[in-house]
Order: sequence, then C-alpha cells, then structure tokens
Amino acid sequence: MHIHSSLLAFATLTVVTVSLSAQQPAAPKHEDTEVYEPVPPIVTPGATDSAPPSDAIVLFDGKNLDQWVSTKDKSPAQWTVADGILTVSKAPGSGNIETKHSFKNYQLHIEWRIPTNITGTDQARGNSGVFLASTGTGDAGYELQILDSYNNKTYVNGQAGSIYKQAIPLANPNRKPGEWQTYNVIWTAPTFNEDGTLKTPAYATVFFNGILVQNHFELKGETRYIGQPFYKKYDTAPIKLQAHGDHSEPISFRNIWVRELK
Repeated sequence: MHIHSSLLAFATLTVVTVSLSAQQPAAPKHEDTEVYEPVPPIVTPGATDSAPPSDAIVLFDGKNLDQWVSTKDKSPAQWTVADGILTVSKAPGSGNIETKHSFKNYQLHIEWRIPTNITGTDQARGNSGVFLASTGTGDAGYELQILDSYNNKTYVNGQAGSIYKQAIPLANPNRKPGEWQTYNVIWTAPTFNEDGTLKTPAYATVFFNGILVQNHFELKGETRYIGQPFYKKYDTAPIKLQAHGDHSEPISFRNIWVRELK
C-alpha cells in the first residue's frame, strides 16, 4: 500500500512537471528578430553630397529648363540659364516656375544663392521660396522660405528656413550673400478623404546647410500671407520656385534633384 502511494505521488509530480515545462516559452534565439525580406533597393550615391543619386529625377543639371514650365500658363519657363546656374528672370511677366511633373512624397535637394550686392531690408532682401507643393497659380501651395537672413531682421516665421508664416526654424545657419546655401527636404504630402476633408496632415523635415531647421513639422495648411493656413484637397503637385520681384538682383539656383518616396 505504501509503495502504491509513492508511485501515485511520483506519477502526479511527473505530470505536473511535464505540464509546467510545456507552458514555458522556448529560449529566445537571435534568428527570431532577423528579417531578410523585402530587400532594400540598391541606390548608388552621387560622387558628392550635392550630386544626384542613381534613382533621382534631375530637375536642373545646369544645362536647360526642360523640366520646368511657367506656373501661370504652363508655357516653357523663361528664367536664365548660364554657366551651369539658373537665375530668376527680370523679364516682365516671367513669374514663378514649376516642375513639369507632379510629386507626392519626396526627398528634395536644392542649392540657392543670394546676390553679393543685395540691398533692401526685412522681407525685401533676396525674397524667394521653394513651394514644396504648388497647388495653383500665383503663390498657392506650401512654401519653404528663401531670404537673406545672414544679418537681416524680419519676423522669425518668415526668415530663411521657415515654413512661411507657420514654423520658426530651429536655428539660423545662413551663409553670407554671394555664398551657396543648401536645402535638403523630406516632404510628406497631406492626404484627404473623399469629401475633401483632411485625412493626414503634411510634414516637412528640412536641413539647411547641413543643420536641422524643421524636424518633421506638421503643417497647418497651405501658405497664407494674410490669414490662417488651411488645407485644400489635392493628390500630387509640382514643385515651384518663386520669383518674388522685390529684390535688387535675382536669386540663383543649382543642383536641383528629387527622389520620390512611398
């Protein structure tokens, strides 16, 4: 009788031990957190940071304006190309220019230069802009401001590196007039519901001369000179360069390229 009881107790203990053992998770392995697909596409970087990578769409390579049209009527862009540089035209009616193609989400590289002999103060000192999405004629869209902010006082949400009238830049890394400045931008376009209401807002991350000045800033809507920003439904849009018209000498651009992002 004593032996039977001992065997029964042993059997019960064995069952409980096996049951508890079955409930214990297996020891983690390094393979559990290793992912092999999808494999990222190979992109060959440019020879320099300003040179376009292999998957970029070159918008201006110093040769012509084949990728650009007039914002006003979509006719060929009339700005000046000389010595590998694109310069705002002084010709009456030349106006803003924008890309022939439309974009949604992208990475943009663009270099710009304020003339050495710039005059004026405040907003009338090398004023221009990169419209990250051009949603109509004139100045409709979402503007990243260009201005001589090296030694020029103005409202801080309108200085170089600002999302115009919305976001103050995190720093002022401007170089002197006559020196080349660089914007590297990540643009996340807004999305909309079928009825035109906003689904997700736009975001902009901007590096200005290698310095972060906009850190995934959530835009409140399109640029407005007067009044509050608001969103209007669109899907894709061109990138626009502004001919502001109130600077003494025209602003110049070079090395413009874009990478489309999903």
